[in-house]
Amino acid sequence: MVTDNKPSLVTLNVDGVEHQVPAGANLVDALAKIGKEVPHYCYHPKLPVAGNCRMCLVELGSPMRDRATNEVVMENGKPKIGWQPKPAIACATTVSPGLHVRLESPGVKACREGVTEMLLLNHPLDCPICDQAGECKLQEYSAEYGRGASRYVDEKNAKPKHTRLGPRVTLDDERCILCSRCVRFTAEIAKDPVLGFVNRGSYNTLTCFPGRELAHNYSLNTVDICPVGALTSTDFRFKMRVWFLKQTPSIDTESSAGANTTVWSREGQIHRITPRQNDAVNDTWMADSGRELYKAVSAPNRVLRATVKAAATSLESALAAAAEALAAGPLAIVASAHSSVEEQRVLARLAQQKGAKVYVPAHRGAGDGLLVSEDRSPNFRGALVTGLTDRAADADLKTLAAEIDAGKVKSVLIVRDDAAMQGLHAETLAKVRSVVLATHQSVTTAAAEVVLPALSVFERSGTFVNCQFRLQAFAQAVPGPAGALPDLLVLAKLAGVDANGVWADLAANVPALAGLNGALLPADGVQLDGSAWSALPFPEGKLLKFAPATRA
Repeated sequence: MVTDNKPSLVTLNVDGVEHQVPAGANLVDALAKIGKEVPHYCYHPKLPVAGNCRMCLVELGSPMRDRATNEVVMENGKPKIGWQPKPAIACATTVSPGLHVRLESPGVKACREGVTEMLLLNHPLDCPICDQAGECKLQEYSAEYGRGASRYVDEKNAKPKHTRLGPRVTLDDERCILCSRCVRFTAEIAKDPVLGFVNRGSYNTLTCFPGRELAHNYSLNTVDICPVGALTSTDFRFKMRVWFLKQTPSIDTESSAGANTTVWSREGQIHRITPRQNDAVNDTWMADSGRELYKAVSAPNRVLRATVKAAATSLESALAAAAEALAAGPLAIVASAHSSVEEQRVLARLAQQKGAKVYVPAHRGAGDGLLVSEDRSPNFRGALVTGLTDRAADADLKTLAAEIDAGKVKSVLIVRDDAAMQGLHAETLAKVRSVVLATHQSVTTAAAEVVLPALSVFERSGTFVNCQFRLQAFAQAVPGPAGALPDLLVLAKLAGVDANGVWADLAANVPALAGLNGALLPADGVQLDGSAWSALPFPEGKLLKFAPATRA
């Protein structure tokens, strides 16, 4: 039996025009789907409804019914609409059949203007120096509904500035409009109810509970959802105006959760990372730890040049030396779950050509039940899908080390991993001819015969398969070091294959990827069938399925 999962539609009348919207939807969301914006501050589609700000007041009506017969009362051939005597907040209204809404009436406009005037009574006039400028809802709505001049003659109530709420979040409380988004996030999503309001009226203040601070690994999500400039990122504070920054879609690579992100950059420099909405993976959230990954791009130990026997050389010379080293004898490949699907496929082709055994080191850590999984690599499932490996990730490389000691392996290719940390020590590497493709210097690169510079996830494009077997794309945000090639091209040169034909190969020869093209994936990715690998004991991510926001 085929089940239609599409939501049923009902008729919603907006300012005299009928629209079809999902039944039972929140009115704010339903109106947004038909291109009608309802101004709001406290409402967030992923949080419980609070109804604090009153900015979303609208006029509501419904067809009148005769009390005796329950029949719809008709007037001039149309149902007579009974309008509620007072405006209602749209955020706490659920769409129902026949609902009528007025968004542009004089009464609704007066409500919005009144709320805006009240919010600006004590608000500082510091938009030119506010970090939220360009992203501030209060700034936008005050331009549309503000008076342009204040009628308030008393002295403004100045609240605290530059208050440290935690190691990564700074509060400018004089800008806070008491929307409570941050309070609800910490309580309902992060499950660490550390924030709350104290005092009353104009002296109401956001603060942490005594003896606590906003220090959990999801604290910066409160900055993302703050509609004004009250909560700011200590790291990004006063660094850059957002309208100067380019936005690039990417993936959080700290674990296999695969949280969708946006990389904000300007002139080749990354300034911040924020979450990107994907309801199938991370809703609109991400971990704080994933926001700092961009700092590794300019780390002092970055591999910037190719080297052969510790001497800097051109990439062409290093590739020739690498090809000669890999042809020296029985080859083993230390692959990486940080490589993209495309890179892993080319590496699988190289392993097939050389008859090489492939090892994929595991990177395990404690999962947090949210968006940091136990598997601390973004693409081990990709290694399974592409045929790079058919087993669980290797706990370490001691088996490979034993084979090297026994003389069964004469050359080793190590991709994007510090093998010395996995049991393949420098003295063992000294017994073979080794080629290392790496982003940062390490014990492994110091012991390698040939070192080839690799690009970070921010400097190349590709796809990953997360722990739910969802195929997702990431794009290049900034250029890599001068002279360095993308990993895909480097591996393709070593394997002697055409890098441009990788997806044709994947679509034709990998059943799970049949008919797909990594360059044409939808923004939220594609769910693959992972049932073929369900019994393998690879590191399993345990993600929390965020519960729908409860209604007030």
